Amino acid sequence: MSNLTHNHAARAHHLPTYHLIAAQVAAALAEDIGSGDISAQLIAAETTMHARLITREAGILCGTAWFDETLRQIDEHIEVHWQASDGDAVEPEQTLCELRGPARGVLTAERTAMNFLQTLSGTATAAHRYSQLLAGTKTRLLDTRKTLPGLRLAQKYATRCGGADNHRLGLYDQFLIKENHIHAAGSIRQAVENARQLQAQTFLEVEVENLEQLAEACAAGADRAMLDNFPLALLKEAMDNYGEQIELEASGNVTIGDLRMVAATGVHYVSIGAITKHVRALDLSLRYQEVES
Repeated sequence: MSNLTHNHAARAHHLPTYHLIAAQVAAALAEDIGSGDISAQLIAAETTMHARLITREAGILCGTAWFDETLRQIDEHIEVHWQASDGDAVEPEQTLCELRGPARGVLTAERTAMNFLQTLSGTATAAHRYSQLLAGTKTRLLDTRKTLPGLRLAQKYATRCGGADNHRLGLYDQFLIKENHIHAAGSIRQAVENARQLQAQTFLEVEVENLEQLAEACAAGADRAMLDNFPLALLKEAMDNYGEQIELEASGNVTIGDLRMVAATGVHYVSIGAITKHVRALDLSLRYQEVES
């Protein structure tokens, strides 16, 4: 029997390394600032500023480390005082943090810092919305690799903040044998055998399109089967016949409207690309309180 308590990507639950965050911020700032922020030069260098960051809508906060690092790379003299943390539920008009420091630096960093925070908060909020619909069921929500280029681990972290689990992080940390792999290898059995010979201990999932392929994946010793676009009745039949032998993951065109019905089949996991692919940024606003020269 497969280990149904397996949590393959638990390592992504933690904040990505400082070096990764710093590199992402540096790339974003280079894209925005280029040869220099000419508008900021209109302000006297000695001018300081106090600002308050609020959210205009309810959601789940995520991305404070990216926000802080953006300000740090621009000007280490900018102080940030947070009143909420990653993973916290926030309400409209709630103050998230206050900023104090050189006005030039605050204005230069503002857009990039908020881009990170609103995007990752939007991702966490979407994950929370989906995961809440699974409350009381045994089905766990998974994200996918359908992430924004360059922000894979950041969005994977955000989905965890929102209550989802991570699927594989990339092509390097888990086998996912799909239709073309099966076709090229000759069969599911052969593809699984090849994978076990290559890396025997690496988690292995097979995408299947029908019960016959599911039976073959189970017999071959796969750890999990991805049930690709299975209708509800077939999901239930798959669980009834194979749910005690192998982890089962529903995937493909699962919407927020039918999520509870999918979970009612008892399937162990459901993966939804829309959490990261269709992300809508949380509406944030930086309000300036006072300026001192």
